[in-house]
Amino acid sequence: MGKVYERIEGRLRTFIEAQPVFFTGTAPNGPDGHVNISPKGLAGTFAVLDDTTVAYLDYTGSGVETIAHLRENGRIVLMFCAFTGPPNIVRLHGQGEPVLPHDPRFAVLVARFGEPALLGLRAVIAVDVTRVSDSCGYSVPFMTYESDRPTLTQWTENKGPDKLVAYRAEKNSVSIDGLPGLG
Repeated sequence: MGKVYERIEGRLRTFIEAQPVFFTGTAPNGPDGHVNISPKGLAGTFAVLDDTTVAYLDYTGSGVETIAHLRENGRIVLMFCAFTGPPNIVRLHGQGEPVLPHDPRFAVLVARFGEPALLGLRAVIAVDVTRVSDSCGYSVPFMTYESDRPTLTQWTENKGPDKLVAYRAEKNSVSIDGLPGLG
């Protein structure tokens, strides 16, 4: 049976920070838009900022659904699954905000991640967590983490800053539902 907690602390925080992958879920307003679920990973790109606030680094991708949905309504859930050890799933529901590079808070938030790769970084997603819950995860398979994929880093390095700007203008200006993204 799942439990609800008021804060991200103790074993929950330890569990969350140890996971190499997590998933985000967002949706636009209304019944017709597309629900979006995105896998996230890369070592050092997720941080628990305090017991009710988390953030992750959002790198350039082929879509902009999470940013568009957050700009429209702020709703987000992050899910962490145990692929090793005891079964467990932790969900963090809350209000998210994309903090973009021109925002003065961007540099302050990025500094919380040590020395992350900046090329390709398009936003920091900050989440005010309003509900913390865990559940059994009995059906989640065992899987072994090998390493981060180098593909995103290589792709952004090959594009370079100028081509990334053009790529974002083409692919990240609006969501698949026509909501404003980075444009």
